[in-house]
Amino acid sequence: MKILLVHNFYQQPGGEDVVFEHELKLLQRMGHQVTNYVRSNSEIEGYSVTQKLGLVPKIIWATDTRKEFMEVLRREKPDVVHIHNTFVMISSSIYSACTEMGIPVVQTLHNYRLICPGATLFRDGHVCEECIEHSLLRSVQHGCYRGSRSGTAVVAGMLVAHRQMQTMAKNVACFVALTQFSRKKFIEGGLPAEKIFVKPNFVHPDPCTRVDDGEQAIFVGRLSPEKRVSTLLDAWTRLRTQIPLEIIGGGPQKSELLALAALLNVPGVQFKGALPRVKTLAAMSSARFLVFCSEWYENFPCTIAEAFACRTPVICSRLGAMAEIVEDGRTGLHFKTGDSADLASKVEWAWTHPERMREMGEEARREYETKYTAEKNYPILMDIYQHAISGGRLPAQPSEPVLAGHAS
Repeated sequence: MKILLVHNFYQQPGGEDVVFEHELKLLQRMGHQVTNYVRSNSEIEGYSVTQKLGLVPKIIWATDTRKEFMEVLRREKPDVVHIHNTFVMISSSIYSACTEMGIPVVQTLHNYRLICPGATLFRDGHVCEECIEHSLLRSVQHGCYRGSRSGTAVVAGMLVAHRQMQTMAKNVACFVALTQFSRKKFIEGGLPAEKIFVKPNFVHPDPCTRVDDGEQAIFVGRLSPEKRVSTLLDAWTRLRTQIPLEIIGGGPQKSELLALAALLNVPGVQFKGALPRVKTLAAMSSARFLVFCSEWYENFPCTIAEAFACRTPVICSRLGAMAEIVEDGRTGLHFKTGDSADLASKVEWAWTHPERMREMGEEARREYETKYTAEKNYPILMDIYQHAISGGRLPAQPSEPVLAGHAS
């Protein structure tokens, strides 16, 4: 198969970029002819003020990018175009170019941008669905994109324009949601249910390095408000047993969280900063369990799948995709979202029941082998591509659908 992958990299590297690279390498390993069309928001760093102002209309429709992309389509003649991200430099103008050339489009829904200008369904420290329940004007009122009302107005304007043009409905053959939970949210936001398939992310290569029960707990993630590391720290002050905790990751809240840990005098906590992936996986493999305490609708947290691969059970918020991926009592434990006392209780139980944690770790590993390897992921992706190429659709799925290519 000849596949054209499209991705707009962010200024700060993130999970979407990693998934794009992993799928690219997977397709190449499986013998497909893969071509890329990539841009980066880092290009903006060298722009003058005038050039930055000129970006505003291009966010909605970039004529120059569309022309360049048409040339790529004519030259490469792919069987399918798989788009991961177009925001900001590529723009949604490329979708109609694919339709004009008769080439089917697959769109991975890595974040909630199509239904939320802030892309997270999270605002002022809590989950927010006002743009789904009311209108995108709510996001402008709150300045949800980077805390700017004017910036949010531009993003909301882009979404409104493309909804009116029916860009997604007309030009995308298949959407890829990462979990059943996110699929449901996108349907609530107006995307056609019959076009949305579920395919999780995968972990490759297989880390598989655990040798003992682990002598510490671990947190891995971006140090930002929605990840709620503050809840984690507060939980640690409530423990009756001193449990070592490693916090791996960097982000805008790092200095604030360091100060909070010092103020609370939290025992046994070490901030390790951002580590290379190999060292992060090694740390996961040597932890008794991983704590994931987000208070936003995580789309598909690869950290959880990585922990499963390392035979490390996960204690997570009982919210959204986290509660879907982690089965309470089998591959980990759930705690009441935002409740540090409940989290402390679950952490203490997990620490004092190493045999049960070992059993949950084995179940987590089986879950990884069943769902989150590259080998399991590849046929699902191929089903979606073939479905897009054939022009077929699944029947409407009012109940919980199964993975791509199979009607429920």
